[in-house]
Amino acid sequence: MSRLHDIPIVVVSGEKYQTVQGTVAIKDGIKLAKQVSERLPKPAWLRLSNQVTPAYTQIKERVKQHSLATVCEEAKCPNIAECWSHGTATIMLMGAVCTRACRFCAVDTGNPHGWLDNNEPDNTARTVALMGLDYVVLTSVNRDDLPDGGAAHYARTIRAIKEQCPKTKVEALTPDFQGVQRDVAVLLDSGVDVFAQNVETVLRLTHHVRDNRAGYQQTLNVLKFAKQYRNNIITKTSIMLGLGESETEVLQTMDDLRAQDVDVLTLGQYLQPTGNHLPVERYVPPEEFTKWRLIGLEKGFFEVASGPLVRSSYRADRIFKRDNLGLDD
Repeated sequence: MSRLHDIPIVVVSGEKYQTVQGTVAIKDGIKLAKQVSERLPKPAWLRLSNQVTPAYTQIKERVKQHSLATVCEEAKCPNIAECWSHGTATIMLMGAVCTRACRFCAVDTGNPHGWLDNNEPDNTARTVALMGLDYVVLTSVNRDDLPDGGAAHYARTIRAIKEQCPKTKVEALTPDFQGVQRDVAVLLDSGVDVFAQNVETVLRLTHHVRDNRAGYQQTLNVLKFAKQYRNNIITKTSIMLGLGESETEVLQTMDDLRAQDVDVLTLGQYLQPTGNHLPVERYVPPEEFTKWRLIGLEKGFFEVASGPLVRSSYRADRIFKRDNLGLDD
């Protein structure tokens, strides 16, 4: 997608749609882009105050010192101050350039041409040790330029953490590895404690929200395989709300996830990162997120973290420790 100019242009499936002042590009009844001036005003419950504390500053310095990329920074997470101030962070592996172009994500898109930092696994493990983390989330960009999508690199990193910090629990929020089960198995064999792969949105909106190489059923298949391959692993996924999904579609997505024995679900408000990305169709009030949490628990999820500012790895340590899902032993 191009940068916004006087007339922003959005490219979808090889076709161009132009928006002009006061109008919105539409394909199959779904809005694709808006002028910056047309964005919905953020409600009060989405306004954050900065919490710059010594712990936040310490983590920021260590991330820079060890040349690590964090999804907290790259994806412009609204919770960065809170999470870092509580001594928890999500580390993004394999660089900050993604081979896919999902229409909700602020991470840069390009082709890394097979580049990997071979020192990253050890650097990550040392950083986790220096931070004294009990729980760490590893995530990454999609690396379709690599034969295994980066699965072996994930596995090396997790093993390095386990060697240096044997008591640290590791969650991997991964790409879908193009649905290749042998690559997913490589990661699962590493000793990872929690396996997460995000479905992101409901079935109808998947094509418009996610890159065409991703897929609703592909994510379900990956989550199902993970549970079948290691039945003791905790599986996790996330849904963004506010993209135009209906209540019926959210309920169906929950049922589809439970059919794959997914254990943990997070739901949060989609926030448009730039004018080039999909617009927010609706700001979901906090009481509705509370309702979704209760429904999810009734459907059998071990835990549902649901709130306007909840993200996939938002205070993951607190969620799991609070409910004692076997990670405090």
